This record gives sequence, C-alpha cells and structure tokens, in this order.
Amino acid sequence: MGPLASIRVLDFGRYVAGPYCASLLADFGADVIRIEPPGGGEDRTIAPVTENGEGALFLQINRNKRSVALDPRAPGWTLALARLVASADVVIANVPDGALEKLGLNYEALCAIKADIILANLSSFGPSGPWAQRPGFDSVGQAMCGSAFLSGAGDTPYRTPVTWVDHTTALYAAFAVMVALRERAQSGRGQKISGSLLGSALAISSTFLIEQAVRGLDRAPIGNRSFLNGPTDTFRTQDGWIVTQVVGGGIFRRWANLMGEPRWLDDPRFATDQLRGLNGEHLSARMAQWCAARSSQQALDELAQANIPAGPVLSPQQALDHPQTRALGMFTEVDIPGAGQSVPLAKPPIQFSVTPAEIRSPPPRVGEHTHEVLSSLGLSDAEIASARAGV
Repeated sequence: MGPLASIRVLDFGRYVAGPYCASLLADFGADVIRIEPPGGGEDRTIAPVTENGEGALFLQINRNKRSVALDPRAPGWTLALARLVASADVVIANVPDGALEKLGLNYEALCAIKADIILANLSSFGPSGPWAQRPGFDSVGQAMCGSAFLSGAGDTPYRTPVTWVDHTTALYAAFAVMVALRERAQSGRGQKISGSLLGSALAISSTFLIEQAVRGLDRAPIGNRSFLNGPTDTFRTQDGWIVTQVVGGGIFRRWANLMGEPRWLDDPRFATDQLRGLNGEHLSARMAQWCAARSSQQALDELAQANIPAGPVLSPQQALDHPQTRALGMFTEVDIPGAGQSVPLAKPPIQFSVTPAEIRSPPPRVGEHTHEVLSSLGLSDAEIASARAGV
C-alpha cells in the first residue's frame, strides 16, 4: 500500500497546486479524499479528453483519490466536515486565508477538532502583505518573478504554457507536509504550512534576482540564448530544431574543437562562462551555421560523440514517442471511462528501489465515495443526505 498508507489527507484544493501536492502523497499510499462541490469543481474540465468533458489536467493530478461531494451551504456540512477532519492527518487547500475561515478550514477551527492536524494552504501571494487576499494563477507568478520579462526576444514578454509555478508550489508543499509529519512523529505537534505561487516563483527565479540585487545589471531578453554561458540556444537543422547547453570550460573546449574553431580557446571573449554568455550571439551564429548543414539526428549524434549536452526540440507527440521517454517508464496506462482508449498518466519522476510510487486507481467521479467515506465515519444516511444537499 506504500509508505504513507497510514496517512489520511483531505484535499480541498482546486486546479494544480493543492491537488498535485495531494496526488504526490497518494502515489505513495496516502488515503487522499478530494472534497468538492456536488456538481464537481471547474478544474475537472481543463483540456477535455473524455466524452464527459473531463480534462487532461484533472486526470493527471487526481489519480489515486476518493471523491466526497459536499455542499458548504448545506445543513449537514458542519457535522460532515468535523468527522472528516477528526479522521485526517493533513488538510490541503489553496485559497486566501480569508476564504479558509469562511469554510471553517482555518487552522484554529481545525485544531479545535483535532489538535495535531497539519494544514497546508497554498495561496497566490501568501498569508500577509497587501496582496494576500487577491486571487492569482500560474501566469501571474511567472509574470511577477521576472521570468516572463526575461523571456522572448524583447518585443513581447512570454509566459510558458507549462505551469511550472503551480507545479513547483505543489512540490514544495509535498516536501513541507512530509517535514511536518516527521516533526509530528517526534513531538506530537501539528502545524500550519503556508505556501504561495509568488513565493515559489521567486525562489526558482532567485539566481537572476540575487544578481540584480547585487550587481544591478538590468538584464533584457535575449531570445533562447543564456545569460550565463554559451552557446546555449535553439538551432534549426535541415529537418527540425535542436538545443545545446554549453556550460563549463571542458564542454566549451570540446565544442570549439568540434566546430573547427580551436583558436577560440585562447580568445579572451570566451575565457569564462560569463564571457561566453555575454558574447553568446557570436557563438550561436557559428553553431547555427554548423547545424544548418546537418539533420537533427546527425547533429545530435556528433554532439553526443563529443559529449556535449544537446537534445531535439520535440512536439508533444514526439515527446511521448521518444525512446528515452519510453525507457524512463514515466507513464502508466489507465482506463478512463469515456476516453475511448487508455490514458497515459505520469508518475512522479523519481525512482525508489524499495517503495516506488504507484498509480492504483483512476481519478474519481464526482462524489463517487461520499457514502462509503461518511458512513465509515458514523454518519447516518439522513446525515449524509443533509451534507449533500446540492446533489
């Protein structure tokens, strides 16, 4: 059942940060109960892939969970919530603290039910400050940490469609929950964990923030080149695109020799990674010329033979089909009703020799386990019906 089989998690999260944190715990055996409104959350339908409209995002980050559908406005909400919290070890949410209190999920209210509860709340901007109660999504974090400003070629700031801020926040939160569980095992104390999208984005972007604070460089976008080394860039080949990342003197030496430019090893413009970043336009131009005479496969094979980090720029389908993707065993094929085929759900990309993560069950239907869970906590049929007033 996994190393977390004795842990129960109540997942009040929506969209990415909260639910993905909970799904990581579920992958290692935690009993995760998704609490959602009777009609289901709006996060169920992002990037729809089934005939019922369930989306790729929901399928990916709600595997291994049970669903309990409750209406916070229903007369039986308070009783059902109290029983659920009393049975739980961890509560996960991702809303401003003010919204937590309205739902009765603030830390003080939870502790009154179970003194050693662990609450992890992941908001957009954190529990304090002038923006604490404002809503936000991944793109806002990307924009406010400097990442979008430094992206693109200098005309329009670019955000990435990959929600790295949301997912990073979930990873930080899962780590924090494990630390809190370890502390509770030693001291018997629960605690409140506060995370934020902006905080996660700032942490991941800290290299350039620290550099700005100390040196005041006011960097501007430079396309796909790197500020810190070179030639790091994307390059067109005869049949596609590849990327290289040349970091360190040894790799640069091998790259210069492969390009037939050994004189550059003594060129003061390219003496360090920092200088190669500053003069990366010149290095990229030479690499672009070299790539233009080769197919992607030819270029990558020659770069690999010279032990230079490089890879192809792949479409989503090509990423699924790549032999190295398949070798990693990243995906578990799961039968999802209405999908018309099995759906590849990504496991945590960490391999354990003894306690591996496992996708045991598909994402639940709305309220699929409401009666099962609440009756096991001693609620009568009438009390369950009273908590599901909106069903």
